[in-house]
Amino acid sequence: QVQLVESGGGLVQAGGSLRVSCAASGGSFSGYAVGWFRQAPGKEREFVAAIRFSGSSTYYANSVEGRFTISKDIAKESVYLHMNSLKPEDTAVYYCVARPGQIVTARFTQYDYWGQGIQVTVSS
Repeated sequence: QVQLVESGGGLVQAGGSLRVSCAASGGSFSGYAVGWFRQAPGKEREFVAAIRFSGSSTYYANSVEGRFTISKDIAKESVYLHMNSLKPEDTAVYYCVARPGQIVTARFTQYDYWGQGIQVTVSS
């Protein structure tokens, strides 16, 4: 059973950049769809981005398209979310998720594995 270990995050000023990482522990991302969700205080959890680890397809929420980039490092069994031009409304706990297979979905209930979450705070 794969475990997701998140790192990175922190505090950044608006307009800045940050990267969060998700590493597979005790297993492999091979054949998985891996993505990121986020949840801000008082708001519902929302899809951010996803990637097919064994392919090249990437998917983004409209709110982050053009500012965020999801990427992978097969050798390190890791997925990264590069966040540029950050806005205060990007402040949230970011969760790495994964599900076996090649289907990418924006519904968090359809992911089998979740990380512990990592805080990203963007100050104005």
